[in-house]
Amino acid sequence: MTINRPTRCARGAFTLLELILAVAVAAIVLAAINAAFFTALHLRDTTNAAVDKATPVDQALAVMRRDLQCMVTPKPSGILSGDLRVGSVSSFGIDQPVAIEMYTATGALSSNPDAPWGDIQRVTYELKDPADRTQPGKELIRSVTRNLLSMATPDVQDQLMISGVQNVAFSCFDGSQWFDTWDTTDTTTANTNLPVAIRLQVQLAGSSVGAADGQPIEVLVPIDSQSRSNVTFTTSTGS
Repeated sequence: MTINRPTRCARGAFTLLELILAVAVAAIVLAAINAAFFTALHLRDTTNAAVDKATPVDQALAVMRRDLQCMVTPKPSGILSGDLRVGSVSSFGIDQPVAIEMYTATGALSSNPDAPWGDIQRVTYELKDPADRTQPGKELIRSVTRNLLSMATPDVQDQLMISGVQNVAFSCFDGSQWFDTWDTTDTTTANTNLPVAIRLQVQLAGSSVGAADGQPIEVLVPIDSQSRSNVTFTTSTGS
């Protein structure tokens, strides 16, 4: 009777040194992957935080740009239109000076013809102290008056645009130079018409997004509305 003994495999087994070397290489690769993955997660969180902070600012600037672009020309009667006043001015129904008071055709909130408001509304922008005094800066408030025909104290609705604002300023361009103040109701000056352009500057507080370099956010808005004319037109009929 013949017994077949198992033959030794021609290929030898791994040595302990080879196993240690393989484990070390795998550990180095896993450490590199973990570092890259952690860096990617940190970059994602930083980007999301920056976007979350910048989104309210972008939305506020878009609303302010739209208000400026849709300004109506001043009319002598002042009915369903209005004048532009820039600087620290007093606005009827608001208990503190505002940076700008304008009449703009952004009042239509829907396409419903039965909506109880018109296209033209009075809009002001001012800074107010925040409810939480521990927060840096002030709150930029957009105050809206929709009922322009009311003879009583108007109903002013305040809308919070952004927080953490250090300063907001408007300047007007007449075609040759910039002015920090503008009042179309002041007949003693030449600025009784709308300016050619308006520059908006928003200085955020130190801890706010976009304020790290200390430079204000600047938006330049051209004004396309036609200026009112002081020319009187007369008509005559021939006999």
